[in-house]
Amino acid sequence: MSESAQTTVEKEQAESPLLFQREGVPALKDLLPCSLQHVLACFAGAIAPAMMIASTCHFTEAQETAIIQVALILTALDTFLQQFPLFGRIGSNLPILTGVSFAFLPAFQAIGFEFGFGTLLGAELVGGVVAILFGVFFKNVRKLFPPLVTGTVIFTIGVSLYPTAIKYMAGGVGSPIFGSFQSWFVGLVTFAIVFGLSNFGKGVIKLGAIFFGMIAGCLISIPLGMVDPSGVANAAWFALPQFMPFKIEFNGAACLTIAVVYIMANVQLIGDLSAATLGSMDRLPEEKELSGALMAQGTVSIVSSLFGGMPTSAFGQNVGIIVSNKVINKFVFVFAAAIFAVAGFVPKLASVLTMIPQPVIGGATISVFGTITLNGIRMLVRDGLTPRSCTVFGVSVAFGLGISQVSGCLSGAGMPDWISTIFATSAITPCAVMAIILNNVLPPEEVPLPSDTNAPNDLRVEAAAVVDANASDVDTLEAVTRSDEEVGEVGVMFDAAERMATFEEKGKEGNGGEKDFSPAELRDKN
Repeated sequence: MSESAQTTVEKEQAESPLLFQREGVPALKDLLPCSLQHVLACFAGAIAPAMMIASTCHFTEAQETAIIQVALILTALDTFLQQFPLFGRIGSNLPILTGVSFAFLPAFQAIGFEFGFGTLLGAELVGGVVAILFGVFFKNVRKLFPPLVTGTVIFTIGVSLYPTAIKYMAGGVGSPIFGSFQSWFVGLVTFAIVFGLSNFGKGVIKLGAIFFGMIAGCLISIPLGMVDPSGVANAAWFALPQFMPFKIEFNGAACLTIAVVYIMANVQLIGDLSAATLGSMDRLPEEKELSGALMAQGTVSIVSSLFGGMPTSAFGQNVGIIVSNKVINKFVFVFAAAIFAVAGFVPKLASVLTMIPQPVIGGATISVFGTITLNGIRMLVRDGLTPRSCTVFGVSVAFGLGISQVSGCLSGAGMPDWISTIFATSAITPCAVMAIILNNVLPPEEVPLPSDTNAPNDLRVEAAAVVDANASDVDTLEAVTRSDEEVGEVGVMFDAAERMATFEEKGKEGNGGEKDFSPAELRDKN
């Protein structure tokens, strides 16, 4: 960090010290802008997956309003649990903002389209249980999901979302304006605005690029007759979400498919938490904290299935904000959650959101899908592209995308129906299964450990994910928060705990087994 930037940070910490501490209630003048920037950064991301599922499952206007309402409330609930763990166990008590996530969208669209929303909710409930169990037994199972496996799957998730974005930009399949000039005009203009604000904007404008881009897209759509406000007048000002608005149904194959997706989303959450904690608190999250975060995600998912909603995960863009400004006070995140909660209990607002034309949604979110793909690539190249990693990645992606794109390839004579459901409805499942198998079958490559003096630096570079991964002169995360450079979206998902365990073991060996160095002790020693 430059000297001027360092001075600015020190000045901010001196003027508003509570913002940089977990406990204590900051003044409203400090609390409000910090919370609002988090809301602006992820608002569109919290509602867009729900709107896309509503379109896939052919929801009525009232049903679409309801699922958006639930998405906002669940975002609030999960974020609140992460700040104030239930029973001191269900939640992380770490600086993170969580909500309805795109990570689940490809598989959810496939299941919802083939079996209906009721079956999707049943699979979501089972997925929530899987997430809780993953959290409970996290220590025992995390070695199955190294960055090579999760990076491959995250890459596939991103690529699988591209057709969804294009369908929306074209006006929505089945729409009278699908493929029309006006659909593409609105979609491309929206994309251009989001792209411009994201890359050339500053401050709040940059952070809320998707939000402001969608507003601009809607304004452009009005004179083209693409905005229908008729449903807003009938929507209530206040309403509670309906309990079990759909009959929950269970399909074994669908449940297994979604369970795989949940595990990958769990690994993503671990990485985002690790990045946020390391970047803002200069430490790695403890095993109890990671376990609590996973159990909170599973608990919210179960609640979501009962109220007809979508599951949650961490927002990568908000991790970037946390790493950049190092504001970790829990009430900053609670206040942001409160804004989402208030919005969720106002159906009229949710009804307004249903007016957003599909080309606007597609144009605003296609860059997000590209970022998801990039996050997968970042994980893959973390330790360099070796023949082994290229084999695992290439073969897994080939099976995943290949099977999903060839209709009926697993439904021929003699092939059980459940095979097609599990492996052909989404690219994620065959990709994940193949990646796990290949990673365990292929012999490991000898990779030299980072030197003790560079170990913390390497971790910080990984956590930031916005500087050259090969840089060796990065002493702290402050190196990526220079005054002339804003931190972009952080979406790394790496097993930092396992890396630090390796460093602990090295410390133990170096001392004849007399002392087991903790991560903090190793940092101090180095």
